[in-house]
This record gives sequence, C-alpha cells and structure tokens, in this order.
Amino acid sequence: MTDNTDTTNSQSSSASFHSTLKTVDHLDKNNQMERGLKNRHIQFIAIGGTIGTGLFLGSGESIALTGPSIIFVYIAVGLFMFILMRAIGELMYRDPSQHTFINFIGKYVSPAWGRFAGWSYWIVLILIGMTEITAVSTYCVSFFGTFGIDISAYKWIIELVFLVILTTVNLIAVKVFGEAEFWFSMIKIALIIGLILTAAVMVIIHFHYPAQNISGTQVPAGQTAISNITDNFQLAPNGWLNFFMAFPMVFFAYELIEFVGVTVSETENPRAILPKAVNQLIYRILIFYVGALIAIMCIVPWRSFIPDAQGNIASPFIMVFRYAGIDWAAGLVFFVVITAASSALNSLLYSAGRHLYQLAQDSSDSSVLSKLKLDEISKNKVPARAIIASAVLIILSPIVSLIPAVQSAFTLFSSASSAVIIFIYVLTIIAHYNYRKSPNFTRDGFLLRGYQFFDVIGIVFFIVIYASLFASPTRVIPAIAGICWLIGFGIYCHIKEKRMSAGDGVPNGI
Repeated sequence: MTDNTDTTNSQSSSASFHSTLKTVDHLDKNNQMERGLKNRHIQFIAIGGTIGTGLFLGSGESIALTGPSIIFVYIAVGLFMFILMRAIGELMYRDPSQHTFINFIGKYVSPAWGRFAGWSYWIVLILIGMTEITAVSTYCVSFFGTFGIDISAYKWIIELVFLVILTTVNLIAVKVFGEAEFWFSMIKIALIIGLILTAAVMVIIHFHYPAQNISGTQVPAGQTAISNITDNFQLAPNGWLNFFMAFPMVFFAYELIEFVGVTVSETENPRAILPKAVNQLIYRILIFYVGALIAIMCIVPWRSFIPDAQGNIASPFIMVFRYAGIDWAAGLVFFVVITAASSALNSLLYSAGRHLYQLAQDSSDSSVLSKLKLDEISKNKVPARAIIASAVLIILSPIVSLIPAVQSAFTLFSSASSAVIIFIYVLTIIAHYNYRKSPNFTRDGFLLRGYQFFDVIGIVFFIVIYASLFASPTRVIPAIAGICWLIGFGIYCHIKEKRMSAGDGVPNGI
C-alpha cells in the first residue's frame, strides 16, 4: 500500500477517531470486563513489570560477567524494550477494548500466526508461573533459614497457600488485583530507593568496610567510591564473548515488561493513562535498574562478585546492606524477593486468565474451551473460570518436581519458553508495522514516530538476542527447542487455518 493511500485512509478515519478520542464506549460493546484499574494502579503495575527477582538476586552474576559495562547493556536492552512497548502502546491506544496485545498479531500479521502467538504466550505464562510458585517457596525457606528456622518440609504447603491467596485476589475484582500490585511494587521500590540512598551516603563519607563472609563467600575489605567503577574501566574486561552473553541475560531480566499491554481493557480512561505509563518506562529503567547497578558497584568492586563452591554469586543487595552494618540484610532482601516473586505470580495469573479467556472466545462452541465455559465472565466481571483453570495447571509444579523424568522435561520447556517469547515480540512488532500500513491507521493516535526505522531495528535486535543464546552452553538446547516449537506448532497453526478457510471458516479447538 502506497504512502498516498495511507494518507487518504488515515485522513478519512481521523475525524471519527478524534471525536471519540477521550471515550472508548463505542469500542466496549463486546467488552464485559470492568474498567476498575485506576491511574496509580497502572503506573505501579508498569513499574512492577520492570522489577523482578532477577534484579535482587541475579544482578551479581551479570555484573561479574562483564563488569561496569553491564550498565550500558541494561540501557541498550532497555531502549529496545521501550521500542516494543511503544509499538504495543500505539496498538492498544487505537483499540483499548482488546484484552491482550496478542490479538493484533492475528489481525495484522495473519490468523495462523495469531493462533500461534495466543497459545504459545499462554503456555509460556503457565510455565513461568510454575517456576515462580517454586521460587516463592524456595525464597520462603531461605527467608526463615536466616533466622535458624527450617521449613523446607512444608514447601508444597507454602506453594498451595500462596497460589490460593493470589488466585482469590484475582477472582474478587480487578481493582483488588490492582491494589495488590500497587503495594507489591511499593515494597520493591522502597528497597531500591533505600539501596541508592545508602550508597550515596556511603560515597559521601568515604565509607570503609572490613572483609566479610557473605553467603559462604569471603569478600575482601574495601572503600565506597565512584572510582570502583571508573578505575581501569574496560568495555569488555572478560572478553567480548562474555560482553555479548550479557545481552540475553539482561534481556530475560526485562521479560514480561509488556504486561501493561494486557490491562488496557480494564483500565479507567485508558487513552489518558496508557501513554503516561508507557512513556515513563524509560525513566524507571534508568532509575531502578541503572541507578541500582551504579549504587551497587560504587560500594562493591565488581571483581568482588565471586561464585561460591556451588557456582552461585551472593545477592548484591545483601552485600551492600551487610557492609552498611545491617546484619539482618539477608532477611530483608529475601522478604522483598518473596514480594517480587508473589507480584510476578499474581500478574501471571491475571495475564494467563485473560489469554485463556480470549482463546476460548475465539474457539467454536464445540471446542473443549467452550464446553468448560472458559469464555464466560463472572458476576465480579473477571474471567473466573479461565483464571482457575490456569491456576490448576500452575499448582502441578510440586507434583512435577517429584518425578525426575518429568522434572527434566519441565526444566527444558521452561528454559525454552523464554526463547519463544522472543518470537512473540518479533510478531508484535511486525503487527505494528503492518498496522501503520493498514486502512485502520490514524494519525491521531499514540504514535511511534519513525516506525519504519525503529520497527526494523527492533526486529533485528530480537533476532540477535536469539542468536546469542547459542553462545551459551546452558542456553543452546532451549534455543533449539524454541526453534522446533516455532516450526512444528507454526506449521500446525497454518495447516489449521488453511483447513478452516477451505471449510466453514469456524474455529474449532486449538
């Protein structure tokens, strides 16, 4: 389609779109959800989506990999993820009645790829949910272990209790979910701000600290100073391969940042709130990720991040607060990590429920999804059955861990799920590019300007990230499994759509 046609189409739709810019009532005729999420909910949900357990526990590993230059890696990856979010933001702004950004793949790429993305994303959410529920119980055991209390025998009970509580939060009302995420995010933000302020004070007073044994690793004495970052700075002190391998590690720390793109159909006044939430992502990345990393490395020289006998590196947050004289730092950090994992699980239940609900809506009346009434909304205006069905699958995690053969397969699928998300990101950007070329495009929207350039380099970036998985021995098999899923399930979805087109055109099952 030519640029002239684009202009004509956009101008013809501009007037009608502009007249309804502040309201989405005309789009909400088929939206049975309640718009119960307010501005503060969305703002903190967006913040929570950028802060996961990886920052609190795994950032030491990324720092050890390539030193202070990890700051530039976080900024670079953050900018590309911002491009993705701007693309999602423009699509959701155009039609805020959609329950998920995945719907645009089916509309602007192809129904077959839409089917692939919808089912793949839901399966990924379930697998990550199973990982998070296991993480919650593990962190709880570690938290109480810092006080000399062993609760390892009750891990499965902890998992069940957390899942029941968070499922209930999702079932009551969307505003209850929003409140839960608001407070979860507040706790995470408080720790990061506390870390940054602690580092600032320690730098100002030129704080010296003695050698300490932290999490089984002997860390040498030192002094807090900016020179811990700047002295003998090198972009790739451990070699260019390690610098390159830092990119997928950081990328997975940003994983599921797109969650705010699933909340729009339940957001109050979405066209006013969505642009603010998306545009502020870049500031949050700079403050919470980059700010935390700079604070950490000012206190702890990056070469002090040494793995223990098991190959694990102590949490930088624990190290910083221990140096500051807070002996109960491990307990504090693990409490926040439990909060972060709970927040992730809460969001996964929300998102998985909405995606399963959407899949059920897109299926035929004779499908299993429809027979289970997963396409119904409860009296509380939430997809209760779809949420419960997703939660039931997630709670299989403790059972999976008891069977070695199944556990090995689960580990493979969980690792591969992160790789599959890259395909979905690429398809989302393609959908955005095609939307800008379609008759539905309007110039009165939340535009990603220069999309011809940003969409292309975004796609290239995600392809490079996928290619980088093959540079790490631990990620090669999941990367191959991801490609097998793309080819196998992708072919199935295209055959399914071709048969539907040749028949009555009515979806049936998966």
